[in-house]
Amino acid sequence: MSLIGSIGGIQQPLPMRLSGTSSVEGPFSPTAPKIGAPIPLTDSKPASFSSVFEQMVAAVDGKQAEAQALTRQVLLGQNDQLHTSVIAMQEAGVAFQLMVEVRNKLVDSYQELMRMPV
Repeated sequence: MSLIGSIGGIQQPLPMRLSGTSSVEGPFSPTAPKIGAPIPLTDSKPASFSSVFEQMVAAVDGKQAEAQALTRQVLLGQNDQLHTSVIAMQEAGVAFQLMVEVRNKLVDSYQELMRMPV
């Protein structure tokens, strides 16, 4: 689990943490295609919007379950690291707020599309 505001290292961007990818993946990973390199064509379809949103909800749910488990361990005396429990709760809260804001923006954009004259 990564620490919020850690001075010791560079934090992984929130969308990467929500999607569950590791910090070595992405546009700066050693296996990423170089800028200007031809993009390989594949017959696979991109992920649907519903599957992307389901993955985001599942990631947020996982963060909340992890925070709940850590809190339960601290309350039962199985773990004495209160700070990890508090950090996990804050990360879960921020992830949930992000998901709600994304949902709100999507609903707003859908309503704007419905108001457009044909």
